[in-house]
Amino acid sequence: MLDYKLLSALAAVLQEGGFDRASRTLHLTQSAISQRIKQLEDLCGQILLSRTTPPQPTEGGRILLKHFLQVQQLEKEVQARIGGKEQEATTLAIGINADSLATWFGEIMPSFVNREGVLLDLRVDDQDQTQRMLKNGEVVGCISTQATAMQGCTVTELGCMPYRVFACSDFKRRWFKDAGLSLQACRRAPFILFNRKDEVHHHLFQQVLGEIPLPLPTHYLPSSERFADFIAAGMGYGMLPDQQSEPMVRQGRIVDLAPGHFVPVHLYWHCWNIGSISLKKLSAHLETEAARALISE
Repeated sequence: MLDYKLLSALAAVLQEGGFDRASRTLHLTQSAISQRIKQLEDLCGQILLSRTTPPQPTEGGRILLKHFLQVQQLEKEVQARIGGKEQEATTLAIGINADSLATWFGEIMPSFVNREGVLLDLRVDDQDQTQRMLKNGEVVGCISTQATAMQGCTVTELGCMPYRVFACSDFKRRWFKDAGLSLQACRRAPFILFNRKDEVHHHLFQQVLGEIPLPLPTHYLPSSERFADFIAAGMGYGMLPDQQSEPMVRQGRIVDLAPGHFVPVHLYWHCWNIGSISLKKLSAHLETEAARALISE
């Protein structure tokens, strides 16, 4: 039978990113944390985390972390239902892409948080990468572009975020003139990307040009809030979702460089398939409110 005192030490080290922070969280010495993890590894017969900076779970460590967090989630809800001493607020860790966080997700979540009294622990990554967090047990659910449910999880389609390519008018006149996008111009004009994982623009270039321009001079700007502002300021051209670009187009701050062309990014909600009331309420809220905020295709 698993010793949850030992599991809590493993979870604290992985969640806090080190033995020192874990010791402060659990009010133990670093030596006690190390001893508990060593004892857990001896019981399991395998190494559960790499002693790197920050520590990383092995495959066995990921399985145990996910199990511990699921049990912890259910125990908190059971304690809240049976009453007794004042209980801590339930924390829901969610993996989410930056564009969703900056647009529709940020608009629909305050009502849920205020109504249910939960705490959110949002972990941001590219929409193609967030499932990794769920697989590793780092989050209870995630927004992803992947439609297939992982083992032990459920999946619900939320809707679509169409992405188009934009620039400000001065930038368009300087780099693209009246011809719009062309391979020659795209190989010279500075492009703006969120990070090196971002590949939405590949699909747009294939649509419009038939290939990806190489070289592609690139600014990297990992901030969804500032991303659109940099495009409007003429620093480069880049991809924006309709939820973010439409007000700026109406204001005349940016123009569509390839009218009629867009990349539909379909979003899905993945979460653990466990009997958590808070998680079920969150899933129902996302499904209902996302249908209003996103496009159905």
